[in-house]
Amino acid sequence: MTIDTIQLKRQSAAYAADLVQSGMIVGLGHGSTAIHAVAILAEKLKAGQLKDVIGVPSSYQVEEEAMRCGMPLRAFDEIPVIDLTIDGADEVDPQLNMIKGGGGALLREKIIAEASRREVIVVDESKLTPVLGRKRCVPVEVIPFGWRSQAMFLESLGAKVSLRRNADRSPYHTDCGNWILECNFGPIERPHALAEKIKARAGVVEHGLFMGLASDVVIAGAKGVRHIKRGEGGVSPSEFGKEF
Repeated sequence: MTIDTIQLKRQSAAYAADLVQSGMIVGLGHGSTAIHAVAILAEKLKAGQLKDVIGVPSSYQVEEEAMRCGMPLRAFDEIPVIDLTIDGADEVDPQLNMIKGGGGALLREKIIAEASRREVIVVDESKLTPVLGRKRCVPVEVIPFGWRSQAMFLESLGAKVSLRRNADRSPYHTDCGNWILECNFGPIERPHALAEKIKARAGVVEHGLFMGLASDVVIAGAKGVRHIKRGEGGVSPSEFGKEF
């Protein structure tokens, strides 16, 4: 990761943090860009620029980071509705659909996204794509029992499948104790249909196709920060294949 990329991540996170108002319940997404937002929100609270903001972390890692920064937290079960969530993404298409889960928190991230009044996605321009699947695999969270059967099923849908592993080659475990299958489908022409097929399989807990969940996407690029809102007009696919 270059210094420029780190700066872009912080720029998009800072823009999203400015959308948070005092008194809000804020979902804290997982991933490097979302972590920047946690630190920025904590700084705003310490400076008195925000008051009574409570964070709801989507992973143990984010929880630890938020506690280190001194941000007040509540368990998600205590707060069934979230005002605004700030999260990252691995890929974003012109319809604001996404691939997420590179950090392994896709199940909890999707639960929090679906419970949020507003889902703000923060990315740098490298995450934009005209078609999902061109740059990233789709992570699929499965229970360990029968995982090879799920791998064969996903292969039947056209994916090249591998089990996510730790550095010591042991299976990677999510915060919920499940495993992740990395599924390379290549460019996905019908992501909604694929999402439905994957989710219908017993043993599949969740997948990393986030369809229709982002209300806003904040993109930091070489020419500045851009804010795209769902429902404010279409975005050209060609625009998602180049710098803006």
